[in-house]
Order: sequence, then C-alpha cells, then structure tokens
Amino acid sequence: MGHVEGFMFPRTATGRSSLLPSPPWHYSGAMLTLEYRTDPAAVAELLPAPLEPADDDPGAVAVIWADWQSCSNSFDELLDPIRSQYLEVFVVARCKYRGRHFSRCLYIWVDRDYAMVRGHHQGYPKKLGSIFMTRPVEVGKAGPRLAPGGRFGATVAAYDRRLIEATFEITDTSDHAGFVNALPMLHNRWMPAIESDGSDSLDELVTMSGYDAEIGRSFTGTFDLSLFDSPTEELTRLAPRELIAGYWREVGVSWNGGTTLERNVLPAMHPS
Repeated sequence: MGHVEGFMFPRTATGRSSLLPSPPWHYSGAMLTLEYRTDPAAVAELLPAPLEPADDDPGAVAVIWADWQSCSNSFDELLDPIRSQYLEVFVVARCKYRGRHFSRCLYIWVDRDYAMVRGHHQGYPKKLGSIFMTRPVEVGKAGPRLAPGGRFGATVAAYDRRLIEATFEITDTSDHAGFVNALPMLHNRWMPAIESDGSDSLDELVTMSGYDAEIGRSFTGTFDLSLFDSPTEELTRLAPRELIAGYWREVGVSWNGGTTLERNVLPAMHPS
C-alpha cells in the first residue's frame, strides 16, 4: 500500500499534484468595497442557527471586488503567475454569534479553481465566475489615477449571465475601508454525506482572520451598483435601499488557519 501526500486532493506519492500547497498563504492586491443597506430580513434569512443578525445596522452589506496575487511560503507561484493571480467578488454582511459580532461571506465568485477550493477549505461558499475590475495606472491614459476624479468599473458574471455591475469614483483619501468587512470572518464548512440522505459528513462553524496585514493607499468615493436576476443566483433579494460609501484600498495579508467554534459529529456508520 502506497503512502500519499498533499494538503488537498489529489494526494499522490510526492504531493506535487495537490491542487493547493500547505499554508501559510500570502495575499497582496487591491480591493474595491461598496457598502449599502438592504432589507435586514434579507440578510437574516441567510444566517443559519445559531447565528443572529448584527445588533447595529443589520441590513448593511458590502460587495467587494479583489484583484489578488497569492502564494505559499515557497513563493514558487510568483514565478508561474497563472498559479498566483486571480480575481474574486464577494458579498459580505455582519452577524452575531454568542454575543460577539463577525463578518460573514454570503456569496462569492472566483475565476481560478485553486482559489475556489482554497475558499471551500476556509468555509467560503465560492463559485466560479467571470470577473473584471478597472486597474489604476501611473502612466498613460488607459486607466484612472488614484486621485479624486479617478473612475473605475467592476463586473461579475456566472453561467453567461451578468450578476453585478458597478462604477466607483474617488472623491478623497480615506483612513479605513468601511465597517462591514472589518471583523473576523465566521463561516460554515459543509459537506453532504455520501449516502445523500440529507445529512452532512462535515458540519463545522469556524472563524478566522489574517496576520501580518499591511495597508497601502486608501480612497473613498461615490458609486452606483446594479444587481441582476439569474436562474442560479438570489442576489436581487439583497437589492440596495440606501448607498453608504465606496472604498478602494491596497492590502496585503497572510493566513495560516482558523478556529473551529462548533462541530456536529455524526455517529459512526457500520455495515449491517
């Protein structure tokens, strides 16, 4: 019987084929965060027990585009950039668990398989999507400057249907990037049992946050945001009622695991 290695599938004799290297993982990039208020009941319906709505501003939501470059501790991915560069869009709200407030990812799309599976390991409900966001420039005319008046566009689509589109215009510098995504993340890690009997073989409530965070240039501004219907998405249930503010920020952070808060363990199944 052979010995197999690898952090994630496929596990092989060498581990080299694993879709993901072992943590820690390092991230550097830019984030466009657009905060608004929706119907608090639409957020509450996405919070499984024992989670509760946030005490303050329970209808606050952030839609975030992120243009990432990531790598493991070997840094090998940086010399093979197809394994390090990706974009994602995630929809975040806040919630309460045992009296403490957290940020929670409600929906998320990403454009690389390794980033999707890495998110599943962390509890992010990632799906594949087609994602674009305007990049700032320092020279030439083919992009906005990071200064008041700079205008950006951002979109996400999945299964050939556009789900979200937005525009953002910088009005000033900022010392923060909003409040909705400013707390440790609280996620569920679920895997249905192979028996397909409605039970889960993995059912965990986990929290996590990064370390060695570095914040670069940060800006605030105004924005427009549109959400669209799709046969496979429910975003329009989170339709904006009031726009709060938008932010563009450079950020770097590392991640090396989280904490399991609750684990529902199924009884062992034995063949009859």
